[in-house]
Amino acid sequence: MDDRFDRRELLLHLGEVLEAMRCVAHADRPDALIARLTNEVKSLQQFTFLSGLAPTMSAADFVRQATKAYSRWPMELLEQELNRDTLASSVRQALFVGNPDGWKAFAAHIQAEVKWFGTAPAEKNADVAQEMNEQTLENAASVENPDQAANVGRMGPIGRETRLALASTRFDILKTKRF
Repeated sequence: MDDRFDRRELLLHLGEVLEAMRCVAHADRPDALIARLTNEVKSLQQFTFLSGLAPTMSAADFVRQATKAYSRWPMELLEQELNRDTLASSVRQALFVGNPDGWKAFAAHIQAEVKWFGTAPAEKNADVAQEMNEQTLENAASVENPDQAANVGRMGPIGRETRLALASTRFDILKTKRF
């Protein structure tokens, strides 16, 4: 399979992410929300993919999570066989856990140039895992305290960590199952 043009587009995207990380770091406001920073710093407005990130993500979190998401991309893009699932899932797991709408917008942004990005079965399973996770959390909240059931989406930091752990566990389980 000749995928050199896909590799080129993904390298261009990687460069775009690295430039966005540089601009975020240069703004020197690690605690600022990335959404707010994108609106206020002109050099960040060119990076449309930033709009899909969670509105609660700080600049420091973006740099940390983007580093985690893209650190293996150069090696992956040089492999003889392109591991499409790894490329997409590393970004989804680092930057879009708990943010399925942001992921869909981001994947569509990349799919404009790389049609297959984010369409692997594992990505579809992650959507199922996210839905299952949300349903499980809603059920648990309604059993433990019916008054808190409506506040599941507004959990504090500890709740978000638990939610991320559950989503990760469910995603790992679903990766091993065939639908």
